[in-house]
Amino acid sequence: MDWLIAPFTFEFMRHAMTAGLVTGVTTSLVGTWVVLRGMAFMGDALAHGVLPGLTLAYLLEISLILGAAVAAVVVIGGVGVVQRCARLRADTGIGLLFVGMLALGVIIASKAQSYAGDLTAILFGDVLGVTDADIGVAAVAAVVAIVLTVVLYRPFIVLALDERKAAVLGLRPRLAHVVLLALLAAAIIASFRAVGVLLVFGFLIAPPATAALVTRRVPVMMLAAIGFAVVGVLAGLLVSFHLGTAGSATMVGVTVAEFFLILLGKEVRGWLAASAANRPPVPDGSG
Repeated sequence: MDWLIAPFTFEFMRHAMTAGLVTGVTTSLVGTWVVLRGMAFMGDALAHGVLPGLTLAYLLEISLILGAAVAAVVVIGGVGVVQRCARLRADTGIGLLFVGMLALGVIIASKAQSYAGDLTAILFGDVLGVTDADIGVAAVAAVVAIVLTVVLYRPFIVLALDERKAAVLGLRPRLAHVVLLALLAAAIIASFRAVGVLLVFGFLIAPPATAALVTRRVPVMMLAAIGFAVVGVLAGLLVSFHLGTAGSATMVGVTVAEFFLILLGKEVRGWLAASAANRPPVPDGSG
């Protein structure tokens, strides 16, 4: 049991565990709505789209969170402009802004001479180097996600299932969609310290997608997603500590592996059930 407990006697591991668990709560709740709403591509675009804001804020020595927030607003607004003015599908605007903002972020980063280490941390996270301030930001985001999920549960659930029905019921689906996008942006911005802008998408999607394999009720799905995220954080940190791998990437990798393991288990179970149903009856030997 020493290999299981000893790593967390170190303060940096306890910080990493706290940051990972708090981040897992936020991304699991928000990610559930993303999966139900079919907004995975938008979530990925937002995760990449905040990069130029982060890099520019770093070069100007201003708040990284402020820079990421401005970039997120640009991405969300840009998608709406492309869709409305160019009369193209939303995924076209999302794809263009996805690539454009990512390229802009790399261009801005290339202007800094000694930026490689900080850029790596922003892109891929540095959960083993999080501070109390980073944990505080993640905790605020978790509280906001919990409160909005409870307060706006009905508008969000109807929006995810049937947007036209939401309009008929007077639930203002456009406003609910904007709030959901803002919540998604907040989750990404609050999580980049722990898992990075390129890996946060895995944390957003993998636990809720895994939960969707085992349950259909939304509240249970959220709780299951948090459970899968917790397992991913703890197992990922243990593997990272003992094998010397990157902490953030290992956590995300474990959560993705959970999805495929559960999926494989369901397929095997279905195959065994089908085989049993098609097996001819065994004669009882009577007569």
